[in-house]
Amino acid sequence: MNAMLRLAAWVLALLLVALPVVAVIQGWAGSERWPLRTLRVVGSLERVDDAALRRALVPHAQRGFFAVRLDDAQAAVVALPWVESAEVRKQWPDVLVVQVNEHRPFALWGEDRILSERGRIFPAKGIAVPKGLPRFDGPETRSTEIVALYNHARAQFATLGLDVRAVRLDPRGSWSMELSSGAQLLIGRDDARLRVERFARLLPQVLAQRNAAALARADLRYTNGFALAWRDAAPAAAPTANATPLPRSTAVPT
Repeated sequence: MNAMLRLAAWVLALLLVALPVVAVIQGWAGSERWPLRTLRVVGSLERVDDAALRRALVPHAQRGFFAVRLDDAQAAVVALPWVESAEVRKQWPDVLVVQVNEHRPFALWGEDRILSERGRIFPAKGIAVPKGLPRFDGPETRSTEIVALYNHARAQFATLGLDVRAVRLDPRGSWSMELSSGAQLLIGRDDARLRVERFARLLPQVLAQRNAAALARADLRYTNGFALAWRDAAPAAAPTANATPLPRSTAVPT
């Protein structure tokens, strides 16, 4: 009997010690005594809204220094627009420190997403999208190829004073592109880089007597040339090896 009483006394003593600790850790008590009073943001925020960041963290910080669940707080920050990753930690005695890494936009992806410089695609909902971004579209698994062709094409057309406004890879694997002049390039499935290089090399000759803005479409899907359509023209005919300029459309041999 004495042994049972001693065991009960030990259990009661442990509970009396453990329960306050558990209460503090779980946030049942102690939030007033050990509150988190300060939110410290490491680094500058360019696109993440500071007020939204604080609103996301307040419910977690209210639990107090010992009870705040850092994983939950971090998940709340990562869910904010423009946040690529975040780290949340505590600093004694009353500071919650958050470090945010922002997405750096590289291009629009499809209708409602953005491709970051790190190659991550994230939703654009609720985001003020920067102006002047190129537009990409295609399978996400081929985003690296799309970026590579975009960079390659930009280098080819830069000397002509043209930029690349959009690159698309359709479900059949066929490439197309839009230049800053508004011209649409139909590239096809094979040898996309070579076709773009060939067109860029011959484009100065094509535009020698016409303004670049007049070019509406160039079909590069031919092995011996490409077909051009102008803004006041009907669709171009397929090129031939000895094609000559036409008044409304142009078939250019290479």
